[in-house]
Amino acid sequence: MSEKRRDNRGRILHNGESQRQDGRYAYKYKDLNGEYKFVYSWRLDKNDRTPAGKSQDLSLREKERQIQQDQFNQVGPNGGDLTVLELVEKYLSLKVNVRHNTQANYNFVWSIIRKEDFGKLRIDKVKQSDAKAWLIKMQKVDGRGYSTIHTVRGVVRPAFEMALQDDLIRKNPFQFELATVIVNDSVTREAITRAQERAFLNFIQNDSHYSKYYDGIFILFNTGLRVSEFCGLTIGDIDFKKKRIRIDHQLQRAHTMEYIIEDTKTKNGERFVPMSPQVAACFRRIIDNRKKPKKEPMIDGYTGFLFLDKNEMPMVALHWEEYFQHIWKKYNSIYKVQLPKITPHVCRHTFCSNMAKSGMNPKTLQYIMGHSDISITLDTYTHLKIEDAQAEFDRVMEA
Repeated sequence: MSEKRRDNRGRILHNGESQRQDGRYAYKYKDLNGEYKFVYSWRLDKNDRTPAGKSQDLSLREKERQIQQDQFNQVGPNGGDLTVLELVEKYLSLKVNVRHNTQANYNFVWSIIRKEDFGKLRIDKVKQSDAKAWLIKMQKVDGRGYSTIHTVRGVVRPAFEMALQDDLIRKNPFQFELATVIVNDSVTREAITRAQERAFLNFIQNDSHYSKYYDGIFILFNTGLRVSEFCGLTIGDIDFKKKRIRIDHQLQRAHTMEYIIEDTKTKNGERFVPMSPQVAACFRRIIDNRKKPKKEPMIDGYTGFLFLDKNEMPMVALHWEEYFQHIWKKYNSIYKVQLPKITPHVCRHTFCSNMAKSGMNPKTLQYIMGHSDISITLDTYTHLKIEDAQAEFDRVMEA
């Protein structure tokens, strides 16, 4: 009977275990692909001390148990030898037929990870503490905002979930609430008051330069349209007889300056939005004053766009966002009573809040806004102030 192998402390070594002359332990095993691999540690057992000057690591037998558990669960060796960046690239390669904005977000996230040391880590080596530390570093060191980090995590977490489902890792290191790790420093754009809305619109109407944008901005405040839906409007979408606006597409412009017609943001986004007499009057003026271009631009079969730029191409969201920015800054440079930041999306949120305050049925408001989920609409009702609750209470009590 052969003598059992022992380490330099006299402990019996298991099959596959050995100790080298420098004292380091090794374990030889065959992976799921049938190839021989080695793992090493300065400690045989978890209770052993790490030699002076050596880095702390799992003991050899702890590593053995992990390998055995992975092989039992059919977890691929070394995370499939994928880095975080390679995993994200694989995940994004499976995302086909996505919207232009979504693809732009994917490209943005990829460009961030490509520059990060975190992107070079092997996926099976990433611990939850590593994931949290990376997100914290992006906020505190790189100065990235909460919304950017939220977008990045929104790609990386499902990518790691895919690796988990493919048996390449044991756990998803990004399975935690983002708000428990970094500070939400994003600015919530609240609806403005009716008085602020009137002040802003009156200022535009009476300004010698910006008055030409009054009708468009009035429409945004009084229809709740998304700015990309607004930019995509054509003459044929305005039905004066039935007093409604047809919304069945939106206009986008890619970073390559290519114009794109896309479906509405959600399935519920395809709808008809009622027009008030004031909104109808704005549309009539816009159509009457619209200069006929030398050649009508056609985007994916759509033509007759209501708003054209100096190059006789359809205006896009960026145009209107810049107009709002300039008007808001000019207003606040003149008046002591400052207005909060006003954007096309603030117009949408203001319209929704005004309709809720007026007592519009939530399901009706959901339809007009094109919300995919009633909870989004109801969230507007939960943001009403005590003054709104008091007015509604008085109205009900007087009925």
